[in-house]
Amino acid sequence: MPSMRSFLNTCSMNLEEPVVMHLRSVYACLSLSCISASVGSVLALTDHPFRFFTTGFLPVLLSLGSLIGLLMTPHDPINRKGQHTRFALLLTFCFCSGISLGPLLDLVIHINPSIIVTALIGTAVLFASLSAAALYARRGSYLFLGGILTSVLSTMLLLSVMNIFFSSMLVHQLNLWVGFAVMSAFVLYDTQLIIEKKRMGDSDYIAHSMDLFIDLIGIFRRLLIILTQKEEQNQRKRKD
Repeated sequence: MPSMRSFLNTCSMNLEEPVVMHLRSVYACLSLSCISASVGSVLALTDHPFRFFTTGFLPVLLSLGSLIGLLMTPHDPINRKGQHTRFALLLTFCFCSGISLGPLLDLVIHINPSIIVTALIGTAVLFASLSAAALYARRGSYLFLGGILTSVLSTMLLLSVMNIFFSSMLVHQLNLWVGFAVMSAFVLYDTQLIIEKKRMGDSDYIAHSMDLFIDLIGIFRRLLIILTQKEEQNQRKRKD
């Protein structure tokens, strides 16, 4: 984490020291969350004796249970055992989120494995750029996005449910690209929201890192699909 530490140090001109220290904890926790998700993805793609654990509804139920458990367990910095429990629940949620990417990653590998590397790099660069924009921007300048993004997400969810019956490719593509833009905008919003929450005394770095992880994996998933669709189109053109 030296590069992240030096990056946050450059932000200290705009942010108070307690906020910078909090962001270090958030991004450190986010890094471990991404590692946990990566392990889950690898296990979902490999053959092992516990294959039943990475297929079916069990990962979904475990992911939902760990998320509910994390949200229902209050943040208490004095209670170290409680903090360890909440951190374990976060890693479990991220691990199961990685498992859920398994089928998509398997499909991408059969089309062109290099897409995964491209999506990873693209996601990392985009996330870092948006985070830097949020950190260096005027205080609270992106907080207005909260209501807009929530409304757009609700509309997308409604369209997705309706599209189960209509199977419209146009709606699918609209949800894909709008979803990509929304999850990217959430990085701006959530980063500044975390800063303001810390200023108001909320030091729950575990919950804050979970918010950023959801944004990050949402961007990665949609970027994977977009790049895969483009590769399929290129392959069809080459065959023609």
